Formats: sequence, C-alpha cells, structure tokens
Amino acid sequence: MQRTAAGLSAGARASEAELIDRARGRDEAALREIMQANNRRLYRLARGILRSDSEAEDVVQETYVRAFTHLDGFRGESGLSTWLSRIAINEALGRARSRKPHVELSALPEEALDAQIIKFPVSPAGDPERTMAQREIQRVVERAIDELPDVFRMVFVARVMEGMNIEETADLLGVKPETVKTRLHRARTMLRENVEKEIGPVVMDAFPFAGWRCERLTVSVLKRLASGG
Repeated sequence: MQRTAAGLSAGARASEAELIDRARGRDEAALREIMQANNRRLYRLARGILRSDSEAEDVVQETYVRAFTHLDGFRGESGLSTWLSRIAINEALGRARSRKPHVELSALPEEALDAQIIKFPVSPAGDPERTMAQREIQRVVERAIDELPDVFRMVFVARVMEGMNIEETADLLGVKPETVKTRLHRARTMLRENVEKEIGPVVMDAFPFAGWRCERLTVSVLKRLASGG
C-alpha cells in the first residue's frame, strides 16, 4: 500500500483532507470528529508537561481554537493529529515556562537503562474491593508519572500511553529515534522506582478479605450451620 511521508495511506490522506475541508467551512460534524479523535492524545501530552488536569484541559481548548481558526495554514506535511499535537505541546510549554523559565524537552543526558514497567491486572467487573484497589493503584501510577523529569515523561506519555511508534514520537518531540529509545528505557526505570517507593506501604494491605466477600462467607457458614452442616 502506498504511504505518504506523513505515514498515512493515500486513502487515509484523502479522507483526512476531506475532513479538513469540511472543518474549514465550520462543519460542526467535522469539527466534532476531529476533536473526538484527538482529545485524549492532546490532553495527555499537555498534562505530561503541566501535571495539572485543569491546565491541560485549558491547553486542549486553546489548541482547538488556534487550530480551527488557522486551518488555512495547515499544509499537510504531517498528519493533522501531529500538527494538533505540536500546537498543544507548544502551548503547554509556554505555560510551563511562565512558571519556571527553563523547561526544555531536549536537555537531559541520554542513559540506556533497561527495565520493565510494572503491570497491574484489570479488576474484574462486579468486585468493588478490587475496583477500589485498582483506583488507588492508578493514582499511585499517575503520581509516579508526574514525578518523572519533563523529557522522560513526554516520551513515556507518547510511546506507552498513546501508543505512538518511535518515529512518530521522535518527529513530534524533535529528537532522534535513538533518543526516544534511551529516554523510554530511563523513564521506565524511574517509573518503576517511583511506583515501588509509593506502593510499599500499600502492599501490607494486599489481598483483603472484607466487605461483601467477608459478609458472603459469613452468611454461607451460618446457613450451613443452621441446616446441620
């Protein structure tokens, strides 16, 4: 299948071009489709820089306003998603620099440290205790991600959370593919350390047997005793 420099098939590029033309005419359905396709990525990228839910939402809104009012300036050298992502990153970096003047995505040494990110199982449906534990683990992981230095956090968000490939991530962040690889290794190492640091005290409460499970077992035993065994 023929693919363009932006990494999209010819058919996908044609479909995107049609969508953009409709958006230029302020077609509401087209605008909604673009936003719904990009909301999560833009939010995660912005939050990866700012570490603030509300500020990230503001950045996403500002990104769309800027993009939709300057669609005539979109030349298609990259995909629409990449173009939007760059706008969001620049907006988020501008806000971050206003808080601390020297935020850059290309300033830390590259260390090739290999590690595996801790994987947590998904809670089965209908188990409130495990659901609560899963939410707490999610909060621990989110805090650990927030603690990563900027350049490592952005690579982690793009590669792991958004599933972007190495080339896409390198293009988006303006670094070499090799830099993406080494920063991702370092991010995983640091994330594992951060998670283990926070989760240590929580481990003591692992495998709880309380709540509805405790009650269910108690009722079952009482019923068996009442029936004679």
